[in-house]
Amino acid sequence: MVKLARSRTSVSPDTPQALFRMRIMLGGTIAIGPGKVALLEAIRECGSISAAAKRLEMSYKRAWDLLNEINRSLQQPAVDSEHGGAQGGGTVLTPVGEEVIRLYRSAELRAAKACADETEALIRLLARP
Repeated sequence: MVKLARSRTSVSPDTPQALFRMRIMLGGTIAIGPGKVALLEAIRECGSISAAAKRLEMSYKRAWDLLNEINRSLQQPAVDSEHGGAQGGGTVLTPVGEEVIRLYRSAELRAAKACADETEALIRLLARP
């Protein structure tokens, strides 16, 4: 059975892996996709946009732009931010943000299971280093 990888660095470089990278488009914008979901997960773990951006090795501006895109695309925002202050503010996921992660990861897992036979067959066709 092929293990679903969430990133290109989660397994050895010599190990074949299947990456399902679903994107939900709204007009010409990726409303929900792997990068935005990873950013939401990092915000949940880190408690701030800045720390999440550092963890994902992206600029704060890039993280902020991605959050603006996802928040504009959803009926309700995915994150709630508190600005500065003595403790420096912070960012938390809203229930909608939590639901985006849950649904995205569930769809990703179901897609991997549904395509497992084909994925295994494709991996068997690969040349090994």
